[in-house]
Amino acid sequence: MKMWAGRFEKELDAGINDFNSSISFDWVMYKQDIEGSLAHAAMLGAQGIISAADAAAIEQGLLGILADLESGALEIDPAAEDIHMFVEAELTSRIGDAGKRLHTARSRNDQVATDLCLYLRTKIAELTKETRGLAAALVGLAEGNLNTVMPGYTHLQVAQPVTFAHHLMAWAQMLRRDLGRLEDCAKRMNQSPLGAGALAGTSYPIDRRATADALGFTAPCPNSMDAVSDRDFCVELASAAALLMTHLSRFSEEIILWCSAEFRFIELDDAFATGSSIMPQKKNPDITELVRGKAGRVTGDLVTLLTMLKGLPLAYNKDLQEDKQAVFDAVETALACLRAFTPMVNTMTVLSQNMRNAAAKGFINATDCADYLTKKGMPFRDAYKITGALVARCVKENTTLEALPLAAYKEASPLFEEDIYHAIDLDTCVAGRASEGGPAPQAVKRQIAEYKAALGL
Repeated sequence: MKMWAGRFEKELDAGINDFNSSISFDWVMYKQDIEGSLAHAAMLGAQGIISAADAAAIEQGLLGILADLESGALEIDPAAEDIHMFVEAELTSRIGDAGKRLHTARSRNDQVATDLCLYLRTKIAELTKETRGLAAALVGLAEGNLNTVMPGYTHLQVAQPVTFAHHLMAWAQMLRRDLGRLEDCAKRMNQSPLGAGALAGTSYPIDRRATADALGFTAPCPNSMDAVSDRDFCVELASAAALLMTHLSRFSEEIILWCSAEFRFIELDDAFATGSSIMPQKKNPDITELVRGKAGRVTGDLVTLLTMLKGLPLAYNKDLQEDKQAVFDAVETALACLRAFTPMVNTMTVLSQNMRNAAAKGFINATDCADYLTKKGMPFRDAYKITGALVARCVKENTTLEALPLAAYKEASPLFEEDIYHAIDLDTCVAGRASEGGPAPQAVKRQIAEYKAALGL
């Protein structure tokens, strides 16, 4: 018999019972459900709403259930409607009538919302830890590649010379924003729904601040209707996870390119690549391809939540049961990807000479050639035009700016001198870009120092 079955004359249809049940996925919140129930029972006892003896019996019973679930002595019943009903039914079977008093001044609506907040709070902590771990890996790799020159790209075309350290720190900055979003989400969701009841609070003299404090919330949710119907925190967390996954997906695309024979900028460790069933020469970056694919899955979870919520009136609706699978999947997928990504980054080999060779091609120093003339007094647009003509000549003669004879430079402008070759040298080009946030080794060192200080790495 269902806990809510008092006004019903028939049992719920077996097929509908399965359709209605959420135990298959909300069982993961068993710790949080017991934690919330312990705080609620203690408050009921302190307020004299139930007897001290009943409160003590409930506490002992709940702790016993938790211990048995943790040890495996008790298994969650898959036939239960949800984790909340399972725990309450098990408690009542163990301690009798005292267990039936646990739900006094509480509804499943505020109970579910409280459990979900508590559970996702732990998941935000896990996501933060894993994201920080990847950020630390990128910083460590950057510190070892301050002078590793590589081509920077726009439109996936060679643009200007940068360093691998500078490139890595661009990804690190994305992770920094991801961490900020997770932190903001954790702050906003840290209000307690417990005590909001079904939607309109309760006539019992409860102490919502006591339960909020006991559960580590900053305060109770200020409006009981909002407390039970709010799932902004699920959307916000899924959004943060989706953007984090978008960053990992973009980074994965670059790693896939860098591993190709056409680039050969890096090589993945054998432990983080796979082979082909038919082509013995293949070394496939499957981890990054999976991450790239799973990013779409997490975006889908976010869209699911937004679509579920967009037409709901206040307050609680059963539609909200669909929140858990989407947000759980978003979080667990992001965690799995981070846990695979970080050791892959930590073990990959940087092929620095290949990066430098690639940077030497494609007239990557053309801007520096134009800047050379500008620094000698020529308007930039004129310098741009002259340099463009020199590049066109190099293309026609199948040569490079570095190999072009001085006479050709002087033919283009008398401002050119022998020092043009130093000005367009790759190391000079990179070292000269020392503006804040630029790729010069000293500028990247400062960026890394500030980053490590800000994140406590």
